[in-house]
Amino acid sequence: MVTLEELEKSPLYSEELGIDLAKTSDRELFKWFLASLLFGGRITQTIAKHTYRAFERHALLTPRKILDAGWDYLVNPIMWEGGYVRYDGRKSEQILRDCQELLETYDGSLNRMHDLAADPNDLEKRVDAFYGVGPVTTNIFLRELRPFWEKADPEPLDLVVEEAKKLGIDPASFDRKSLRFVRIEAGLIRHKNEIQRCPKANR
Repeated sequence: MVTLEELEKSPLYSEELGIDLAKTSDRELFKWFLASLLFGGRITQTIAKHTYRAFERHALLTPRKILDAGWDYLVNPIMWEGGYVRYDGRKSEQILRDCQELLETYDGSLNRMHDLAADPNDLEKRVDAFYGVGPVTTNIFLRELRPFWEKADPEPLDLVVEEAKKLGIDPASFDRKSLRFVRIEAGLIRHKNEIQRCPKANR
């Protein structure tokens, strides 16, 4: 069984991809936004990571470059290299529309979106307003930004709370805005995913 000490050392999903959210630069924030769109889709985490790496290899890590690449290029080679076998056209359309929305509404700046938000709830609504984005993707994007963005403070997912309780951990006893909590949260999500993949090995 995983321990609290192990959870506290969990890498963030953004760190696994080499994204430095502590910089809070628009470049790093957009990388994480793009990754969150992939993680929030109907694919495995492995395919999401591979697809992000494909964007990275092809130097498509800004909204303008993605729009310039166009739908056909996103479907093949990007989605193909990432391992998509379904939803590749739909996901490509979503990413293109969200890049366009980001440029038109916030001048391409996620920091601007944060600054314009009145409070954490308004920030969540602004993220959720992007095409194809729902509560899960919004949570993925904002939870790792809690320590770095003042208004990023989504409620932990139910699976995080449930898994914590199984391990005798009270999420309410931690500062939700701390990097420590965000690492624990990431670790709990991984732990849950591992149990689902290998149920017998985690009994």
